[in-house]
Amino acid sequence: MRIKDLGEFSLIKRLAKDIKSSARVIAGIGDDAAVLRHTRDKYLLFTSDMLVEGKHFRKTSGGYLVGKKSLSVNISDIAAMGGVPMFAVISLGVPPSLDLKYVDALYKGIRDVARRFRIDLVGGDTVASEKIVINVSLLGEVEKKNLVLRSGAKQGDAIFVTGALGGSLKGKHLDFIPRLEEARFLVKNFNINSMIDVSDGLFSDLDHILKSSRKGALVYEKAVPISKHAKDFKSAVRDGEDFELVFTMPRAEGRKLVKKWPFKTRLSEIGKVCKDRRKITGARGYTHF
Repeated sequence: MRIKDLGEFSLIKRLAKDIKSSARVIAGIGDDAAVLRHTRDKYLLFTSDMLVEGKHFRKTSGGYLVGKKSLSVNISDIAAMGGVPMFAVISLGVPPSLDLKYVDALYKGIRDVARRFRIDLVGGDTVASEKIVINVSLLGEVEKKNLVLRSGAKQGDAIFVTGALGGSLKGKHLDFIPRLEEARFLVKNFNINSMIDVSDGLFSDLDHILKSSRKGALVYEKAVPISKHAKDFKSAVRDGEDFELVFTMPRAEGRKLVKKWPFKTRLSEIGKVCKDRRKITGARGYTHF
């Protein structure tokens, strides 16, 4: 059997099946970030993402936007856990023939995002490679009372999503603002039962929540916020790389949230969590294999 026959998520499950975690690990493989014991009132969050030229970006996109994306995708993961990013390590693989101006622009993009979100860049590694490869590992923390996992969705929860979905290849996949401020507002002021960021497509990522929570969902097609860059509804829910937040919360809490939402970022109630596992739609999200 080849990797592409197995698929991305089945490969992750295969690799993780024999990994045993100690009591220091609160939540390991299977969420947006690992959750580790830290202090009396806080957990440590640890996440990592890799970008590969030709798969996640084109060289012609320019180093600055690629650098911004490399750190921003990790911040989005920390946001989905309700946390705050703190320290980043950057590993870079580059062709020896690459123009130094490209690398300078790439690191300027990283530094600008780090400055905006008060992240310290504390190390990394560089190697020669045939294509540009960037791997960022990010540490953050979250108050124990504010931690949100994928596995907490409850029957009757309202399902919300921020922003608009689809058509990310028009530019958003490289140039976006992680919804960190929105996520912190949510966990500090409301009872958020589950949350994830949209990297692989709305339905694919929502299904991660439902599988982890052993629940189903009813999605209101007309309520899904579709970007003007999306081709249609099916592409909007499967394109991926929107880096918006999908979360569930008690419906009564949801009504309060709609009235108190302080951001210009669009907020949409798109469905509800049901008791039984069921197929959300025929549209698939993005997978790597």
